[in-house]
Amino acid sequence: MIKVGIIGGSGYTGGELIRILLNHPQAEIDFVFSTTRAEKKLSSAHPDLLGLTDMQFTARVNPNIDVVFLCLGHGNSSKFLKENLFSDSTKIIDLSNDFRLKKDSIFEGKEFVYGLPELKKTEIEKADYIANPGCFATTIQLALLPLAKAGLLGQDVHINAVTGSTGAGVSPSATSHFSWRNNNVSWYKPFTHQHLGEINESLKSLQDDSGELFFMPNRGNFTRGILATAYTKFTGSEAKAIELYESFYADAPFTNVAEEPIHLKQVVNTNQCHVHLHKHDNILLITSATDNLLKGASGQAVQNMNLMFGFDETAGLKLKAGVF
Repeated sequence: MIKVGIIGGSGYTGGELIRILLNHPQAEIDFVFSTTRAEKKLSSAHPDLLGLTDMQFTARVNPNIDVVFLCLGHGNSSKFLKENLFSDSTKIIDLSNDFRLKKDSIFEGKEFVYGLPELKKTEIEKADYIANPGCFATTIQLALLPLAKAGLLGQDVHINAVTGSTGAGVSPSATSHFSWRNNNVSWYKPFTHQHLGEINESLKSLQDDSGELFFMPNRGNFTRGILATAYTKFTGSEAKAIELYESFYADAPFTNVAEEPIHLKQVVNTNQCHVHLHKHDNILLITSATDNLLKGASGQAVQNMNLMFGFDETAGLKLKAGVF
């Protein structure tokens, strides 16, 4: 059993990590750090944990744990690591965007590996420090990586994706509270979303001349999940595209190519990404769906932990969706 620490455990991603790790066969939670909820039960922030654990939040850090997850707001992970030292043997998995881009991947002598297992599995298995991908970034990359790998992403790509309100974090805002979000849909950050940087870096690592991405993110009137559609010119047949994707994801336990059109409920509450392909004239439409809190955050973080420690990649993550 490895000992696990969670920093920033009172938010959505921290809560999902706790839920997964409480049932992980080879990991034990050592502490959950929160300065605002110290000595309060975890269930005070996460009512779904009532009856599952009597653990309390703490304001103290154990520097000698095996792995620590940083579930902090963007820009706060680097600050926390400067103020809190861990042992040389402690592995770090950061869920913020502090270390995802190449220019930010080296921090005080630590090299953070970009943690998308479908792209970087070998590097993750050897890594001590992981920058967990963003939720939109994960969903969109898994829709496009096979085309880039085959050198077929030379044309511009148009992407439309809608995310649930949990993507905005646990702190309420003008666009996340119930009265505004319910029965409502809107776009935000058109063509400039911060996840475009990491998406482009991954695609260009496979195909340097990949086309421009035109990304329109949307706020949905539901709590969790991302459904993305991307389309681009493609001269091959639909059957050829399906063969390409199935080959690329043959060894990816959580990314599946669907025969039928997909919908969001198929992946919510799981670490799965479902991908569907549809050809119309000379346009290939790729639809992908993930749970933004699991495959887009905490589930993928545990998947990375499993790879780093040589565990079964799916350990603790065999979660079933509730489609009804």
